[in-house]
Amino acid sequence: MTASGTPTTAEELRGVGLRVTAARVALLETVRDGDHLGVEALAAGVRDRVGHVSLQAVYEALHALTAVGLVRRIEPAGSPARFEGRVGDNHHHLVCRDCGAVKDVDCVVGHAPCLEAVDDAGYLIDEADVTFWGLCPDCRPKTD
Repeated sequence: MTASGTPTTAEELRGVGLRVTAARVALLETVRDGDHLGVEALAAGVRDRVGHVSLQAVYEALHALTAVGLVRRIEPAGSPARFEGRVGDNHHHLVCRDCGAVKDVDCVVGHAPCLEAVDDAGYLIDEADVTFWGLCPDCRPKTD
């Protein structure tokens, strides 16, 4: 446990029953430091931290981290999977149609209103995936 009382990355991994490896620690930290990164960018970040790691090892670790809820996988339409460390809430995403940038956006009213479907068809709904599409500030036409 750190001085601030928050668990270390290794303690988080142990807490969900995963074996602690340098690659898993580096991957989880890279996901959390990044901004909705894809697998190739994450692998590069892990290599910067610990040296050689295979792409297959990164895929396997991402699968394990996602399965235990430490990482969230998102797949905007037409884009490869991306990963984020913001988990456990019902936030949504803004995606730029031009450059593909992804940003988090909170639920407008502070709770998860989108989990109350008009007709749930018997499903037990536990998550909603809302994606807002448009142009980011860098890609928007400039009006002077």
